[in-house]
Amino acid sequence: MYLELDGRGPLYDQLTRALKASILDGRIAAGTQLPPTRELAQELEISRTTVLAAYEQLRAEGFIDGRVGSGSFVSQLQTRPSVPPNRGPIDAPSRYAQRARAACNWEIPRLHRGLRYNLEYGYPMINPALHNAWGRELARAAAYTRLNAIEAAGLGVLRKQTCDYLARRRGIQAQPEDILIVSGTQQAINLVARVLVNEGDPVVLEEPHYFLAHQALIAHGAELVAVRTDEHGLVCDELPAQAPRLIYVTPSHHFPSGALLSMQRRLDLLHYAEQQQCWILEDDYDGEFRYDAHPLAALRSLDEQDRVIYVGTFSKVMFGGLRLAYMVMPAALRADLINAKYLGDMACPVIEQAALARFMEDGGFERHLRASRKELKARREALIAGLKEHAHERVEIVDTPAGMHLLVWLRDYDVARREALVAYAHDHGLGLHPVSPLYLHAPERQGLLLGYCSLSVNELREATRLFGQCLDRMEAA
Repeated sequence: MYLELDGRGPLYDQLTRALKASILDGRIAAGTQLPPTRELAQELEISRTTVLAAYEQLRAEGFIDGRVGSGSFVSQLQTRPSVPPNRGPIDAPSRYAQRARAACNWEIPRLHRGLRYNLEYGYPMINPALHNAWGRELARAAAYTRLNAIEAAGLGVLRKQTCDYLARRRGIQAQPEDILIVSGTQQAINLVARVLVNEGDPVVLEEPHYFLAHQALIAHGAELVAVRTDEHGLVCDELPAQAPRLIYVTPSHHFPSGALLSMQRRLDLLHYAEQQQCWILEDDYDGEFRYDAHPLAALRSLDEQDRVIYVGTFSKVMFGGLRLAYMVMPAALRADLINAKYLGDMACPVIEQAALARFMEDGGFERHLRASRKELKARREALIAGLKEHAHERVEIVDTPAGMHLLVWLRDYDVARREALVAYAHDHGLGLHPVSPLYLHAPERQGLLLGYCSLSVNELREATRLFGQCLDRMEAA
């Protein structure tokens, strides 16, 4: 007899539930004689006492009848017929779920896995020295942290260290009560959308823009308004006359072009937000990594009207699995954002927060940044040198001395030819990722977003050599 015990509670309870389920769904028909207790015990490799207890319980509840000298038989019950499961489509339970389903089906530049050379953006560089240092900090935090501590806004010591870091590196003056520790930039965007955006509210995005911000805002019901960018960042003169609810920008290193929002446009954007009484979400996703100068002051540092919600990330500069980031909250939104965080997941893991606070306090975080900046600069230079050597004039490199990716335009390529290039490269072990999914409206040119964090200098040299061969093949086709 096939019976599946569920592992919950005493064995006789598990056996009782399994026999009930088989009787009720018709797998054991009315009038069927159950196996003798000794035989069933041997078959299931359990004690006979357990089987006797289960049979007695079933008899008490009327599921079986005992007949002296004949055994136990299933009672005549009105059982539910066995029907195949309904595998038809399940309607989304809410408008949010429907919008999220549609948004997450949108093409995003995560096309390939397992390639020898994958020039994919999004994965932080792995610093081998960080592994041991972080392990030590975690062990110490686990030993000394109050494990039941739950602070929705984040651990106080980490918020204090974050304030000190922002003052030194980004020119932002903030107090610990202004800081909200979140589970990555994506949660920050979702919290802002949840607090500020109603269905149908207009939200401005740079064109092109960060694809996951696009998805999160669409899922919350925003009406997206794409505003053009150029070599100086967001074109503020083209901001809509109708006040948007929110403006999402990457001013220190526009994603994906790398453009730096000029000082005049920063002031224009802040003035626009003040006049229109809207909010600005500043995503400073890789502001730590500039290779020609010191990090630039953030847009938030110029904000005298408290209209800018600043978001920075630890995950991007350390390792993706950390899932810690932070927000600098305007005073007017502080309570609402903390409430949204609390209702979402109560708080971020306390041990990781304590370990990171200690890592920042003793200088380990700054040492890691210096080492990462040096290595990323070398990888960026290797990628650019390889493109110049093997791609020649067939590509146009948007060379910005910052970040963890490059934007490269393909000369004289249409959509079909670009798709053929990506497919051919994939077949030969090279992951190329088009920039077109980052646009709300299709771009006039065809380009590639090339990330260089996950490949070493030597691997980048080989990747660009292979890229040149792929370009050669397209020309010969």
